Amino acid sequence: MGRSFGSVRMGIKDLTGQWELAARSMDPGDIPGIKNLVRMAKVHSSEAFYAFNDPLEAAFFSVAVSLARDADMMPIQDHDSRQPISPRGEHDVS
Repeated sequence: MGRSFGSVRMGIKDLTGQWELAARSMDPGDIPGIKNLVRMAKVHSSEAFYAFNDPLEAAFFSVAVSLARDADMMPIQDHDSRQPISPRGEHDVS
């Protein structure tokens, strides 16, 4: 007897398939970013299978983990090296 409900992994596959279809109607310059988003959503789908019941939540979690990992690879500026910003949003050069 077959399964009567879809798993989170199958839901992520369907969701990312819809994202790829939507990419066809987007500006050609946006397509690489959408493909990267789809890749990030799929990266942790197996791990998210155990923690989430909602495919969209699992896809978001996977993308967030990928973005956080990529952010960790970027150097963090020291707070002291930043230039003060005035209330008008301009750098204080005094």
